[in-house]
Amino acid sequence: MTVKAGSHREEKGVVLGPRERLEALCDPGTLHLIRTGIERDAERSTPGDGVVGGAGTVDGRQVFCYAQDAAFMGGSLGEAQADTIVRVLQMAGRAGAPVVAFVESAGARMDEGTAALGGYGRIFLENVRLSKRVPQITVITGTSAGGGSYSPALTDLIIMTERASMFLTGPGVVREVMGEDVSKEELGGPRVHSGNGVCQLVASDDAAAVGLARELLGYLPQRTAALANGSAPSAQLESTEPASGRDPSACVPDEARKVYDVRDVIRCLADGSRLLELSAGWARNMVTGFGRIDGRPVGFVANQPRYLGGVIDSAASEKAARFVRHCDTYGIPLVVLVDTPGFLPGTRQEAAGVIRHGAGLLRAFAAATVPKITLVLRKGFGGGYITMNSKDLGADLVLAWPGAEIGVVGPSQAVTFIHREQIANADDPEAERKQLATEYAEHHSTAAVAARSGSIDELVEPAETRDRLAWALATLERS
Repeated sequence: MTVKAGSHREEKGVVLGPRERLEALCDPGTLHLIRTGIERDAERSTPGDGVVGGAGTVDGRQVFCYAQDAAFMGGSLGEAQADTIVRVLQMAGRAGAPVVAFVESAGARMDEGTAALGGYGRIFLENVRLSKRVPQITVITGTSAGGGSYSPALTDLIIMTERASMFLTGPGVVREVMGEDVSKEELGGPRVHSGNGVCQLVASDDAAAVGLARELLGYLPQRTAALANGSAPSAQLESTEPASGRDPSACVPDEARKVYDVRDVIRCLADGSRLLELSAGWARNMVTGFGRIDGRPVGFVANQPRYLGGVIDSAASEKAARFVRHCDTYGIPLVVLVDTPGFLPGTRQEAAGVIRHGAGLLRAFAAATVPKITLVLRKGFGGGYITMNSKDLGADLVLAWPGAEIGVVGPSQAVTFIHREQIANADDPEAERKQLATEYAEHHSTAAVAARSGSIDELVEPAETRDRLAWALATLERS
């Protein structure tokens, strides 16, 4: 990406001016400015009241955008700036086109009082009105406080640059009220918000953030499925073979307790082995992200055995549920990869509301109307199996690899409950437990047993998985 004159470099990478951010986002020569008060001469141009609004195209598709200017009164929001932002959002709604916002703001402009607060209220209202209409992406390019944090939180996806921070109350207020001495980065930097789920992606600098925004737009449709008469397909590209090869089972150990990275499996299924993972630092025992299969955009949801053995906890449930709802809103099919022993037990999880969060994930899958395909990789037990888009929860197609195990609990735990006395009275209790577990697994928890009972639609060889998923997506798309 070419960096234009007027840009500069800081310790944490390229920093673009507000107009440069919009020009970098849009296809060359397509940006048209809206209500900014900018002179036509780019060398002498200055943002009108601290914001630049515009419309252009990204890969030939219409997009609306705006960028705040921290050099103008700290990017603080006044009534006139709010008018421009609201106008851009309203035009996006009427056109049925996505919005990308570059936010860097000190919050409400103090010398405008309630007029500035009212401006934020109007922006929030438009954000909410657009939430069921068009995709909204926010890029945090610097310090954003107060309303400068709330508006991004009302959008679909947030990207932060490494020099960015966002918080409702800044370090000065925290120091005065709470007595805590904390820096902007410690209070609300990208490390904080990528770990708590507030932001989904972190970019090294402005140029990288623009690249991520453009890539996200490639997976998202112009408008929601509701506005597109029930179908809002994103651009379908030419299919490309996975660079990682076509046998995903090579990444998965046979032993149920051995860990592996489920992203390696996804890379064997996705076009070009490309996974754009979202919220990678939050609830790492669940992976969510966008990719393509046979050119079609899909949303991947997967248990991650590399962390906590792939168990599902409160945070993982919340993360997955949010992503499932986004995919359903924008008509993006779901591919769910299952390898979980179930939900994480314990007093901490119960106190954290694991029942509520788990029910939220159940509700998200059950309510989703997009094509939903589930693949059991190695194991799926108990409520965790049901919650991960099981057939009886409404999955359109459930596949399993031949060696997968599916049941109420694992065989060893099952026989401990069922044959407690027999094991205790055996000459070698551990050998007895293993023998009983093997027999139990053969009769109750193999993928073949699940297929015979109808819980699984089909057993699929690992090397054939990508082709089977591509067929299912094409078939369900036409149905």
